[in-house]
Amino acid sequence: MSKAFASQSDLADKKITFEQLSAYCWAYTAEGDPNSGVIIGDQYILVSDATATPVLARDLIAKIRTVSNKPIKYVLLTHYHAVRVLGASAYQAEGATEIIASRGTYELIVERGEADLKSEMERFPRLFQGAQSVSGLTWPTMVIGNGEPGRQGSLTIDLGGVKAEIWYPGSGHTRGDTVAWVESEKVLFSGDLVEYEAGVYTGDAQLEEWPTTLEALRSLQAQAIVPGRGEAMKGSANVNKALDYTKRWVETLFACGKEAVAQNMDLKAAMAHTRKKMDPIFGHVFIYEHCLPFDVSRAYDEAKGIKNPRIWTAERDQEMWASLQA
Repeated sequence: MSKAFASQSDLADKKITFEQLSAYCWAYTAEGDPNSGVIIGDQYILVSDATATPVLARDLIAKIRTVSNKPIKYVLLTHYHAVRVLGASAYQAEGATEIIASRGTYELIVERGEADLKSEMERFPRLFQGAQSVSGLTWPTMVIGNGEPGRQGSLTIDLGGVKAEIWYPGSGHTRGDTVAWVESEKVLFSGDLVEYEAGVYTGDAQLEEWPTTLEALRSLQAQAIVPGRGEAMKGSANVNKALDYTKRWVETLFACGKEAVAQNMDLKAAMAHTRKKMDPIFGHVFIYEHCLPFDVSRAYDEAKGIKNPRIWTAERDQEMWASLQA
C-alpha cells in the first residue's frame, strides 16, 4: 500500500476537558477522540462509555475523583465498538456492579465483538495505549429492551437526587445505540448517534434509519448534549446544531452511495464521487480522513441492499484500503 490508514499516524495527544453541564452531569471530551459522560448522584455515579482500555479509563476516574468519592456503580455501553467499551474493567475497583447495554448491542458483541476488537486495535494505536490491560471483551450484566425502539423499553436508574433514563431510540451508528437521558436537567448522553465537528464513523451504521432516530432525540428538547465526539453542546440552539451536523453528514454520505451504485461505480470511483460532496463541507473536521474510507464502504453496501453491515476484520480493513489505493 502507498500509505497507512490516517488513524495509524494520528499519534499526538489530545486536549482533554472535564466539564460540568448541570448540577449532576459532566462531559469528558477530547478533541475528536471518543467522549464519555458522567452522572454524579448523591449516592452513585454512572459513566456513559468506558474508554478504550483500563489504562485510559483511569484518567477519567481520576477526573471524577476530583469532584466525588461516590461509588461508580453503573457503566453504560452506548454501543459495542472497542474504543468505547474495553476500559470497563477499570471501574470494578471503583464500585461498578452493573454494565448496561441494549439487546442490539449485546447481539453485536456476540456477532462481531472479537473481530471488531482486532480491527480497531490495529487501526487506532494511540487509543489503545495500554492494550495489554484489556482482559477480553466487555460483556453487559444488564441487557435492556427487546430490540424495539422507544422509551417503553427504558430502564430508569436512581443515582440519588437524580435519575437517568436509559433506552434504545432507534438504529443509526449501529443497530443497538443506547442513550442516557437526565430529564430533570435536560441533558442527553447520545453516544455516537450524535457528533459535532468531528468525523461521523458509519462503518457499521444503519444509514437509512439514522435521520429518524436523530429526530426522536430532537423531540426531547435537550438543553445540553454530550456527543460521541466533539465538544459538549449547551443550549437548545447548540444541541440542534449538533443534531443537524450529524444528519447532514449521514444524508449526504448515503445520497452519494446511492448515486454511485446507480451509476455502476466501483468503490474507488464511489470514494472520489463522495469526496466531491463531502470534502468542501466536512474536510476540515477531526478524524475526517480516518472515517471516510469506512463510511463510503458502508454507504456503498447499504445502497446495494446489504442491510446488515458486513463485519470489519483486520483483513477486510486492508482489502478495502488496497482497493482505494490501486
